[in-house]
Amino acid sequence: MVADVRAVVPADWETALVPSAVSDLGASPSRRPPGGPRNLLACLTQAPGRASRVTHVEHLPQRAARTVDWPSWADVHVVEALRRRGIDAPWEHQVVAATHAWEGRSVVVSTGTASGKSLAYLLPALSAIRAGRGDQGGRGATALYLSPTKALAADQARILARLDVPGVTAATYDGDTPREARDWAREQAAYLLTNPDMVHRGLLPAHPRWAGFLRSLRFVIVDECHGYRGVFGSHVGQVLRRLRRVAAAYGAAPTFVLASATVAEPEATAGVLTGVPVRAVTEDASPRGATEFALWQPPLVRGSAPRAPADQPDERDTGTAEPAVSSTTIVDTAGPSFFRRSAVAEAAELLGDLVAEGARTVVFVRSRRAAEVTALLARDGLARVEAELAGRVAAYRAGYLPEERRRLEAALHSGELLGVAATRALELGVDVSGLDAVVLAGFPGTRASLWQQAGRAGREGTGALVVLVARDDPLDTYLVHHPEAVFGRPSEATVLDPDNPHVLGPHLCAAAQERPLAAAELVEVFGPGAPGLVADLESRGLLRRRPGGWYWTRREWAADLVDLRGSGGPPVRLVEDGTGRLLGTVDAVAAPSAIHAGAVYLHQGESYLVRELDLSRSLAFVRRAEPDYATTAREVSDVRLAEVERTTAWGEGELGFGTVEVTAQVVGYVRRRVGSGELLGEEALDLPPRLLSTKAVWWTLSPAQLATSGVAVADLPGAAHAAEHASIGLLPLVAQCDRWDVGGVSTAWHPDTGRLTVVVHDGLPGGAGFADRGYRAAATWLSATRDAIASCECAGGCPSCVHSPKCGNGNQPLDKHGARRLLEVLLAGADAQHRDR
Repeated sequence: MVADVRAVVPADWETALVPSAVSDLGASPSRRPPGGPRNLLACLTQAPGRASRVTHVEHLPQRAARTVDWPSWADVHVVEALRRRGIDAPWEHQVVAATHAWEGRSVVVSTGTASGKSLAYLLPALSAIRAGRGDQGGRGATALYLSPTKALAADQARILARLDVPGVTAATYDGDTPREARDWAREQAAYLLTNPDMVHRGLLPAHPRWAGFLRSLRFVIVDECHGYRGVFGSHVGQVLRRLRRVAAAYGAAPTFVLASATVAEPEATAGVLTGVPVRAVTEDASPRGATEFALWQPPLVRGSAPRAPADQPDERDTGTAEPAVSSTTIVDTAGPSFFRRSAVAEAAELLGDLVAEGARTVVFVRSRRAAEVTALLARDGLARVEAELAGRVAAYRAGYLPEERRRLEAALHSGELLGVAATRALELGVDVSGLDAVVLAGFPGTRASLWQQAGRAGREGTGALVVLVARDDPLDTYLVHHPEAVFGRPSEATVLDPDNPHVLGPHLCAAAQERPLAAAELVEVFGPGAPGLVADLESRGLLRRRPGGWYWTRREWAADLVDLRGSGGPPVRLVEDGTGRLLGTVDAVAAPSAIHAGAVYLHQGESYLVRELDLSRSLAFVRRAEPDYATTAREVSDVRLAEVERTTAWGEGELGFGTVEVTAQVVGYVRRRVGSGELLGEEALDLPPRLLSTKAVWWTLSPAQLATSGVAVADLPGAAHAAEHASIGLLPLVAQCDRWDVGGVSTAWHPDTGRLTVVVHDGLPGGAGFADRGYRAAATWLSATRDAIASCECAGGCPSCVHSPKCGNGNQPLDKHGARRLLEVLLAGADAQHRDR
C-alpha cells in the first residue's frame, strides 16, 4: 500500500521524471573531475597502449530544452505537486502526448532516455483520478500501470509517493505483494502498478473481484514497451487484447499510453502490441548535454595458451560462466598464440578507473555471471588503491532474491554505490540517472537497447562519456569498425507477432474461461487466425460451443497453458547443499546449459559448483567451491524443413523461409582455465533432447555454384559451418534480436534440399519474427556477414568472425576463407531488385 511504498524511499532520493529532478548515484560533486566527458576519456586513454584501442569517437551535440505551458485541462493539485518537485514548465513532447491521452487517443511517446516520458502518462492519469474522486474520496477513474520488471514498478510507486497528490491512492500488485496488501489494492487503489504476468494470472482470471477497478478503467500505461518483443511481446499483446475485452464487459474502453525508447515505427509497433490505433510522439524536447561516445576494441595480447580455437562462454542472462580476464585464441598459427582481451575484463578495468576518478558509472554486461565478475574485478583493482572505493562497487542483476534486490536498489538511490556492473535488469528495472559515464561491455543486441543504456549518462543536462567495448564477436567487431552502423541508422523496429498460433491458441482458452467467446468478437479482438484456432481447440476438447459462445471445458486454470516469458516452465531453484539456503533461480529453458551438473555458478561474488540438476523437480543443488576454471555447455541440433512458405531465386541459389522442426540437446561441457582460456577437459552430459517447431530462413547453393566458389569438396562442411556462425552473429544488424534468440544448422548436403544448406532459425516455438526479418533483409544481412569475415584480421577464423560461443561441435570444422567464397557466390547470384523486400 502507499504507506509501505513511502517508507522505503530514502530522504534524498529524487525521481528522474523531469529536468531538475534526478536520482543520485555515487560520488559527491567534489569528487567529480572538472571539464566533463573529454577529461574522462583522456583519463581512460592516458595509459600506454590505451589510445589505440579507441576506433572512433562520436561527438553528440548538446540540445536545448523546449518547454511549454501546463495544459488547461491538467488538475491544479497535480500541477502543484509537480511544481513542488521542481517542474516549473513541462517539455513540449510531454504535453503533446499527455493531451492525446486526455482526449482519448491512444498514444506512444518514443523519445530518448531521461526525456521525462513518465510525466506524459502521469499528468492525464492523475488528473483523471482527481476529476472523478477529488479530495472527498470515492474511487472515480482508475489507471493500470504495466512494467516489465518489479523494480521499475517500485520506482514508479516511489514517484507517486513523493508527489503526494491529494485523493490519489496507489499500490503495487506483484509476486512480492503480501495477501492483505493485494486485497487493499483491489478494493482501494486508483493507480495500480503491476506487470503483464500478474494481469495474466491474477487480475483477468479473477476479474469479477476486480469489477470496481475495471469498471472505472480510464488508462492503461505500458512502460518500456520496446522491451515487449519476440514471443514475450506477442504474449503480452494477447494479454492486452484480453484486458480490453474484459474491461469492455464492464463498460470501460481504456486509452493506452505507451512509453518507448527511440525505435523505428513506434506507431505501428504499439498498434500491433495493443490491437488499437495509436498516435506516435517522437520529437524529443528534453535537454541533452554534450556526450562523447567512444567505440573501443580490447587489445590483442600475446600469451601461451592452447592452439585450438576456444569457445566464447554462454552470454545468455543466466548464471553461466564466462572467462574473467582474457578471451579466446584469435590467431591460430605455428607461431605464438594471441588473445583478444575479453570485454568483461576490459570493462572492469575501465569501471575501476572511472570510479577512482569519482565518476558515477554503470557498466552494462550481457549475463549474470559477467555482472558478478566485472564487479569483483573492479573491486579487486580498487582495493589496491583505496579500500573505501572498493566497497562502493556492486553487481545488479536478475535472479537475486527480493530482499537482496531491495537492498541494492536502496544503495543505488541513496548514493552509497558509486559504480555498478549491471545486466539488462537495471536497464529496465531501476531509474538511475545523473551518471557521468556508461560503459557497455558488448553490443546489447539492438540499437534501441544501446541508446537506452547509453542514455543513462548525462541525465542532468551535463556532458557525459559513453564507451562501447567490443566483445570477441562478429557483430561487435563489425560495429566498432563501421561507426556508421551505430550512429548513422535509426533504431530497429520491434519484432512481435501476436497472431502466432502457438501464442494465440492458449490465450483463446484463457479468454474463454474469463468470458465465453462470441463468434462476432473473434476476428475483431483476436485477429483473422482466431476462428480457425477456435475450431481446432473445439475439436481437441479444450473448448465447447454452446448458445452463449465457446466455453473452457477443464477444471484447471486455462492461464496455466501460457508461458508468458517463454521460460519453458517454472524457474529452477538453486539450493545450497548442507544449509538448504535458496541462492536464486534460473529460467527452465536455460537450465540445461547454465546449471548442469559440474557447472560453475557465481552468486554475489562467490563461486559454486552444481552437484545435481533435477529438471523434474526444478531444483539444482550446489556447493561452495573456488575452481580456477569456467564452464561452457555444448549443444547439438538437427533441423527438418517442415513447410516451405516463401522462396526467392538468387541465380542458381535459393533463399527460403518457412517452418522447421528443431531437435536440440546439451551433450556436454568444457572446462577452461580462468585467465588463459586453457582447455582443461571436456565432460559428457546425459540430458533429454528438446523439440522445437519454429520459423527459419535458409539459403542453398547449386553444385555449379559450389564449383565456381573454388571451395574443395572436403572443405565444404567447414565453409558452410563458418558462414552459419557468422550469419547468426550479424542477424541483429537487421532484426531486433541477439544471437541467443536464434540458432542454426549447416550442412554440405541437406536431405530436404539436396544441396549445401545454411539454416538460421528462431529460438522460440512458433517463431518470433527474427528469421522473417532476415529473409526480408537478406542482402543487407548476408553482405554485412561477408564483409565482417573478409575484414577480420585473423588468419584462419576467430570469435570476431566465425567462431561461435555456443557451438556444440567445438567450432570444428571451420573454414573462414571458404565461408567468404560461398557468400560471394550466393550474393553474386542475387537479383538486385529482389534483394531487400
